[in-house]
Amino acid sequence: MNTGLQLYNTLSRKKELFQPLNAPNVGMYVCGPTVYSDVHLGNCRTFISFDLIFRYLKYSGYKVRYVRNITDAGHLEGDRDEGDDKFAKRAKLEQLEPMEIVQKYTLGFHDVLRMFNTQPPSIEPTATGHIIEQIEMIKMIMANGYGYEVDGNVYFDVEKYSKEYNYTILTNRNLEDMLNNTRELGGQDEKRGRLDFALWIKAKPETLMQWQSPWGMGFPGWHIECSAMSAKYLGAEFDIHGGGMDLAATHHTNEIAQSEACSHKQPARYWMHTNMLTVNGTRMSKSAGNGFLPLELFTGDHPLLKKGYSPMTVKFFMLQAHYRSTLDFSNDALDASEKGFRRLMSAIGLLDKLSVSEQNDFDIDALKEKCIYAMNDDFNSPILVAELFEAVRIINTVYDGKGKISAEELEKLKQLINDFVFDILGLKDEDAGSNDLNGVLDMVINLRTEAKANKDYATSDRIRIGLQELGIQLKDGKEGTTWSKA
Repeated sequence: MNTGLQLYNTLSRKKELFQPLNAPNVGMYVCGPTVYSDVHLGNCRTFISFDLIFRYLKYSGYKVRYVRNITDAGHLEGDRDEGDDKFAKRAKLEQLEPMEIVQKYTLGFHDVLRMFNTQPPSIEPTATGHIIEQIEMIKMIMANGYGYEVDGNVYFDVEKYSKEYNYTILTNRNLEDMLNNTRELGGQDEKRGRLDFALWIKAKPETLMQWQSPWGMGFPGWHIECSAMSAKYLGAEFDIHGGGMDLAATHHTNEIAQSEACSHKQPARYWMHTNMLTVNGTRMSKSAGNGFLPLELFTGDHPLLKKGYSPMTVKFFMLQAHYRSTLDFSNDALDASEKGFRRLMSAIGLLDKLSVSEQNDFDIDALKEKCIYAMNDDFNSPILVAELFEAVRIINTVYDGKGKISAEELEKLKQLINDFVFDILGLKDEDAGSNDLNGVLDMVINLRTEAKANKDYATSDRIRIGLQELGIQLKDGKEGTTWSKA
């Protein structure tokens, strides 16, 4: 089991040695999507990043229970428990029942993640499936003196909690500054304190999604669901809690408060957050007009895109940046990733065509150690990708007859590619399943080979140029001719 993994802990604001509470078991909770609309790229980056973490933990010998929730109730438009319910608003807009909205966008979310070749979590609980657990946790918070009810609404008392615990432990913000930056409570506001947040919200008569509770008909606040479900499936204390960095200041801060108010325990040992997306240096957002959905990125159907990019190209692009760094989308950057991904896959396609020798010029064990070192450094995927291009160099050198590799080292190289490219990065060759195309191209390449053997170079060149115009690049080598997408 890998015991050298270092990860960055938002809680301590530094890298720490990963020491699970109950090794080899690891509990990991990641905040999932609110399924009232199509999943956006920021969400996708978070889930691709934690898919990488999930995969590497398993490769490292850990038995991982990965829990990622679906928020299908209780998420209002404003973080201060104000505005319309997101599901009800979308349901009115599309003239559907709220649970039809949930079903539609949950299926869409899963479809997109399948296109990115991510693995499903161990458990994917929904907020509506755990109303009882949320009510029981609210009752415990109230019993411990950290919650209060006003006319069917239940609020968390941040001031009371802050006297005994550090409410801003995750972000290290100054509590007084937070209070000063929060607007005054209106005359109709029932909350005792400006930072108090809803645990349970009283339903209006027209509210479609509501449940019976000790405080009357209503629905849970947004934050309580994650505290309740993480505790149910991972315990009051577990190893990793993750999500986008935009969740740290409010959602995750309130999760910690709820969990400690209930169990008097800090819920997660390590808090991990992915960074934001930008487009041409500007933060990606719908309001700025520079946000695009995954399917728009795949098809190129967006004013900011000159063409579409395949799911694996986009995933490869994301993995070339560290999960904690800002990721900037541009056509040039995507073009570069497309070329890099094709180069990687083209080299991997040559592996079975390499000739082995009694001599050996390469140390694959040393390369593997570098790959592990990169991933042990807070899942540093861009460094790992750089190391994998050393593998590409080795493959091309051997294929071109400029280097020799033994049978033993070739098997190690194949295993390294399988482990790090396919199992850990979760990439796949998007052309691998195209058997019909493979057969056609093999036939065309054979015709070109025959033409060259007959010194019919005009026909040989015509075939090569014609394929090139169709986006197929031929490469002649000692072992014959191979092809790749240009």
